[in-house]
Amino acid sequence: MYHHSEQQMLLPYDFFLPFGGKLNPDNRWVVLASMIPWWKVEEAYMETLKDLTQGNQAYSVRMALGALIIKEKLDTSDRETVEQITENPYLQYFLGLPEFTETAPFDGSSMTHFRKRISREMIDQVNAWIVENQQSQKDSGDDDDDHHETPSSPAPSEEKEEKKDVSETHQGKLLIDATCAPADITYPTDLKLLNEAREKLEAMIDALHEPFRGTQKKPRTYRNQARQSYLSIAKQKSPKRKKVRKAIRKQLGYVKRDLNHLEELSRQSGIERLSRKQYRELLVIQELYRQQRQMFETKTNRIEDRGVSIHQPHVRPIVRGKAHMNVEFGAKLSMSLVDGWAFLDNLQWDAYHEATDLPGAVEAYVQRKGVYPDAVLADKIYLTRENRKCCKERGIRLTGPKLGRPSKQKSKEQKQIEKQDAAERNAIEGKFGEGKRTYGLGLIRACLRNTSETVISLQVLVMNLSKALREHSFFIFFMYLDRGVQYSKGSPRLLD
Repeated sequence: MYHHSEQQMLLPYDFFLPFGGKLNPDNRWVVLASMIPWWKVEEAYMETLKDLTQGNQAYSVRMALGALIIKEKLDTSDRETVEQITENPYLQYFLGLPEFTETAPFDGSSMTHFRKRISREMIDQVNAWIVENQQSQKDSGDDDDDHHETPSSPAPSEEKEEKKDVSETHQGKLLIDATCAPADITYPTDLKLLNEAREKLEAMIDALHEPFRGTQKKPRTYRNQARQSYLSIAKQKSPKRKKVRKAIRKQLGYVKRDLNHLEELSRQSGIERLSRKQYRELLVIQELYRQQRQMFETKTNRIEDRGVSIHQPHVRPIVRGKAHMNVEFGAKLSMSLVDGWAFLDNLQWDAYHEATDLPGAVEAYVQRKGVYPDAVLADKIYLTRENRKCCKERGIRLTGPKLGRPSKQKSKEQKQIEKQDAAERNAIEGKFGEGKRTYGLGLIRACLRNTSETVISLQVLVMNLSKALREHSFFIFFMYLDRGVQYSKGSPRLLD
């Protein structure tokens, strides 16, 4: 069951405080609440609900999405987020509550259901709405400033008119790059994965043998010997390759024996005695054993769709070639930056060539701005022949060296352009650093595939909300400055 709750906006002066006073309209959470089109989000949210008339009362979309935004903005856990909401009236106003309450509006476990219900596509749409609203407000403010300017000079020449026509079809710059959002898993090794699989299989054997306790002997699993065999190698700082291979062969044998015991016990007692989690892990372990057996027999470390975690089977190794970490384990994402606003163009768990995202990012730029960009600032990996051809057909300048033998002499203007492009391209690298250091993009703690994608999209949304909040603060500051008022720590005062 769901009721409309975002058709009428609650103003900060209408929020009831039992201890007296009123909310500050310039508070960041009050300002953020006014930036999000909650009524549009509610329409998209209601389409995901199965039945709007029956069942328990569902939480409003402002409660669900607002709680997720608060969590990513403050970089807290689910339980700590609920505690912060319970203690802070501004956070409760941000969630759409009409008055301050001393009890938690929901339990910390509900945050997981919020992440499951709010998809990545919905958050990307909210992100597009917010950026569109902010840009329209900025354009309307610029138009108001133009009315106060002096009349323009006489009509330009034909040459200038041609340049103007070109500028009307191309405007701005598109920054694009890719990165990896690592998942919260331990560093996987073949020996460690096989040992973990063996331990989980032993627990499944215990569960299936429970009805036959006292009447039938439990199959031998040699768990103590297998544990000692694993620890003898795991405790060594840098064991020899032959010793590691011998230990992997032993663990493969233990896992195979346990799988055979499980198959026999499932015929006797039924596989239904396993929990849903154990049954899902059994399917993952069977595929993991097949991959490890194939890599062991072929003496290779590569295989298609290689699993690196039993708990999160969707995680894949992403080779990045960085100095501090050659391989990362998580989702690979492509992001584009337009006028400082971040957009999530692609998100996949399998490794892919990010250069294929450039044509789609250019077309998305046209949908947002209505024109093609003047230039695309990208890394050298994007300088493929297909991308060069795509940009040349659309009259877009793609940064980077030309094909063929490099020229011995470069003009001063060309060197200045390359230097300027390299400096401007640092913005998207800084955006990745902002997301990983401040908003948790450097370690995704969600466990499921869809919830992890929701968290990544939320972090991009929160980065744009923070940018909008900074621009709002600058606008308030200059507004007071134009009126002869000094704005300091939220309290304006007249200039001397």
